[in-house]
Amino acid sequence: MLNLLSFTLNLRDNFQNYNFYNFVNENNLDYNGVIPDFTLFEGISHDEYDGITSYDWNLRNEAIRYCEKDCVSLFQIIIKFSELIFQLFNINIHKYPTLSSLAFGIFRTHFLEENIIPQLSGEIAKDIRQGYTGGAVDMYIPKNPDNTLIYCYDVNSLYPSQMLNESMPIGKPVLFYGDIRKVEANAFGFFYCNIIAPDNLIHPILQTHVKINNTYRTIAPLGQWSDMIFSAEMDNAMKLGYKFEILWGYKFEHKIIFKDYVENLYQFRLNYPKSNPLNLTAKLLLNSLYGRFGMDDSFPDITIFDSKNLFNTWFSENNENVFGTIELGDKLLVQHRNENKFEHTMLYSNLETHNVSIGIAAAITAYARIHMSQFKNNPLINLYYSDTDSIYTDSDIESSLIDNKVLGKLKLENICNKAIFLTPKVYCLLTETGEFIHKVKGLSHEIELTFEDFEKLLIKDFFIEKSQTKWFRNLSEGKINLLNQLYSIKVNDNKRKLIYKNNKLFGTNPYKINKDKIIVN
Repeated sequence: MLNLLSFTLNLRDNFQNYNFYNFVNENNLDYNGVIPDFTLFEGISHDEYDGITSYDWNLRNEAIRYCEKDCVSLFQIIIKFSELIFQLFNINIHKYPTLSSLAFGIFRTHFLEENIIPQLSGEIAKDIRQGYTGGAVDMYIPKNPDNTLIYCYDVNSLYPSQMLNESMPIGKPVLFYGDIRKVEANAFGFFYCNIIAPDNLIHPILQTHVKINNTYRTIAPLGQWSDMIFSAEMDNAMKLGYKFEILWGYKFEHKIIFKDYVENLYQFRLNYPKSNPLNLTAKLLLNSLYGRFGMDDSFPDITIFDSKNLFNTWFSENNENVFGTIELGDKLLVQHRNENKFEHTMLYSNLETHNVSIGIAAAITAYARIHMSQFKNNPLINLYYSDTDSIYTDSDIESSLIDNKVLGKLKLENICNKAIFLTPKVYCLLTETGEFIHKVKGLSHEIELTFEDFEKLLIKDFFIEKSQTKWFRNLSEGKINLLNQLYSIKVNDNKRKLIYKNNKLFGTNPYKINKDKIIVN
């Protein structure tokens, strides 16, 4: 049982499948002849290519062979994974279409205390979702000086670490108006507040949605605004000088509810090295649960009418929102939703089922931001860049904060001689061992980039264009199109205000907004 996945995850290698989609186009589907040039294949070595050299290579037959073996290997992987999960948790994976739903099923079956987690939908879910902003990602300093090392730290299982020991919103929510903290000093929940941030913060820690460059972005600004905020995150921000006027909100009971789930799976994970598939399985189940609570399950209903006349009659008699229609011969498929049917219930209720609770997901992500805030505005830590669960600094970190086996502690991933941070999710590192690491969100990692490319991008208005092949699905036509796409890499000011010296990016400052969420600096 312990190595059920070890064999299955390598099945495709045994089939010697190779990708030849760079050769395929709409005019050569019946190609038969000399095997295409080596440059049109992916996932194949020169020796393997020489081994299949043929003057009677048939594209259609090769494509069918590829798909058949791919399906067989995937089927065997699913069977083995199914056996593994059943032996560990006595759960049938075929009832769960996604990994997050599987994690949710395991939690509900073995770890959920009855009558405790509220199902949240309708207006209350919409209200709380205003404060559900996810992880904080920001660039502060674009480049380290010469002879200065950059230390790259990741938090060990950030979200599970917060699920382990932090209290979650449970029970029936209570709507209130006014400042509930004047009546109940330790009130717990989600509060809609007028917020004022102190002007002296280098790294603001509260996020909100602001329109920047004609698109709404999640930023951490200075200034003042109004928003929904989790009470624990409000209390943490007050330590830095944030001020709050509570206007209304939802009060919850609270309790630690994920401790057993996290401890069991994390202990299971520690039994195996990272190279073992069981380590990855446990990691994915740990990290996939929280997001399932935040899923928006207000999916449209789908009804098929035998005729347009029947649809028109139905529509005239029902207060429904219709999102779209698709003609199916003489019939009509209609996507619609009845807004009046949603109400908040409980996970254990027999009323309409909404197996989501946005308050849980919003609390977990808020606790994660609280945890990361200890590294921000810290006089002992010179911060260059921060991601949801990582920091990049040239400062020494207190040893008590570092332990790669303890949930929530830091683990040192790399030490770098050089580092360039251009914008969130766009950076490069040159490690002490000479390894070049780079990340450009949206660009295939196979596209070649150099450290010199990133250095040029520090120059004001400089940009680099790279061409990549993207797959586009057209479900209505049953096609997948491969199109060449130009991708521009450049610095942007979508999250913080850029500072230039001598026409070269030098640093960033936080935006300042007014009560209408308009940038004023």
